[in-house]
Amino acid sequence: MTSKSFEIDFHNLPQELPLFPLVGVLLLPRGLLPLNIFEPRYLNMFEYALSNQRLIGISQPSIDGVSGLSASDNSNLYKIGCAGRITSFQETREGQIQITLRGVCRFLIKSELPLMSGFRRSSADFSQFKTDYSEETMLTNERDRLLSGLRAYFKMENIEADWDTIKKTPDDRLVTSIAMVCPFEPHEKQAILESKDLTHRCKLVIGLIESALRRSDDGAPTTIN
Repeated sequence: MTSKSFEIDFHNLPQELPLFPLVGVLLLPRGLLPLNIFEPRYLNMFEYALSNQRLIGISQPSIDGVSGLSASDNSNLYKIGCAGRITSFQETREGQIQITLRGVCRFLIKSELPLMSGFRRSSADFSQFKTDYSEETMLTNERDRLLSGLRAYFKMENIEADWDTIKKTPDDRLVTSIAMVCPFEPHEKQAILESKDLTHRCKLVIGLIESALRRSDDGAPTTIN
C-alpha cells in the first residue's frame, strides 16, 4: 500500500498527461501494473513523468483482437483512461526500464496535444472521477457470486491463485485485481474501466466470467449487457 505522504491530492492532479496507449491493458484506481519500457519515445515519456508528479496516463486504442501492443501515433483512443503513478523502477542490462504503476484516478481525454519527444500527450479532465479516491464495498451476495465462478474460470484459463489470500482480500482490491489479471477482450476491459462504481464493475466482471464459462461449455459467444 502506498504511503499517504506520497499520494497526489485530487485537486492537484495535472491538466496534461503523457499517454501510454496499450491494447488490452487495464489499469484501475489502486491497481498495480508492471510494465517494461524500451522504445525511445517511451523512455522519453518515463523521464518526463519522473519530473511531473510521476504520472502516466494508460489508455487503450479502440482496436480488438490483439493485446499488450503499443499504438501508432495516429490510432484512435478510447476517451477514458486511468492515470498511474510510478511507484518503483529498475534499469536492466538490456537498456529497458521496468516500472510499476499504481492506479490513481480515471480521466477523460479532452483533446490530444502535439507530440513531445515522440510520445503522445493529452489534455486531461479528472472532474467526473473524484469517487476514485474513495474505497468502496459491495453487497455480500455480489462477492459470493464472484468467488463462486472465479475458481472454475481460473481453472479454465490455467491461472494459479492463492485462495486463502483471495478470500481475505477486501472488495475493492479483489475486483480490481481480478479485472486486471483476467484475459478479457480489450473492449471488455474498457467497459470495466468505465463502470461507474465498484458494484457495477463487479457485476460486469461476474458477467464476463460466467459468459466465458458458458462459452467453454457450449461454444456460445460472449456479450456485454
